[in-house]
Amino acid sequence: MPNASSTTNDPNQWPPMRRPLRWLWLAVVIIVLDLLTKYTASHFLNYAQPVEVLPFFNLTLLHNTGAAFSFLADHPGWQRWFFALIAIGASIGLTVWLSRIRADEKLLAVALPLIIGGALGNLYDRLVHGYVVDFLSFHAAGWYYPAFNVADIGITLGAVGLIWESVMGDRRRKKAALQQRD
Repeated sequence: MPNASSTTNDPNQWPPMRRPLRWLWLAVVIIVLDLLTKYTASHFLNYAQPVEVLPFFNLTLLHNTGAAFSFLADHPGWQRWFFALIAIGASIGLTVWLSRIRADEKLLAVALPLIIGGALGNLYDRLVHGYVVDFLSFHAAGWYYPAFNVADIGITLGAVGLIWESVMGDRRRKKAALQQRD
């Protein structure tokens, strides 16, 4: 019979996280912040007229009918429904993934809801307006990074968390497996 310390170090024996869906509150925070900031930007900014906040940062209201970096924005409208289906499918898939994470995967428990919240925030815009409201615009030396919003920040931070967990989580599990053998 294995002792308690060997069971906790064996990556295959780590228990599932208790109540992992409780982390969905992060998705709700992203959605609320996203919709609130988009509403504010839409009501207080004039379309495509930058308001300088810092020498490298403007608030600029823009409408994006495409995806990241305006991918497919110049198409006649089918992309609205295509991206809506992707957001719905991704949110469902990520929620299922979240429900199955292990107790040691705390970063994953944060990353997945950030992506879900961002996807649903932008989904709301696509379904209600037919475009995503963007308003955060960074620039330097005449080069402008594509405008984005709070939902995009959630998606990006979540993706970074997934990558970090993929790299560092594997290292942590390998280290635990080596300690298990010793």
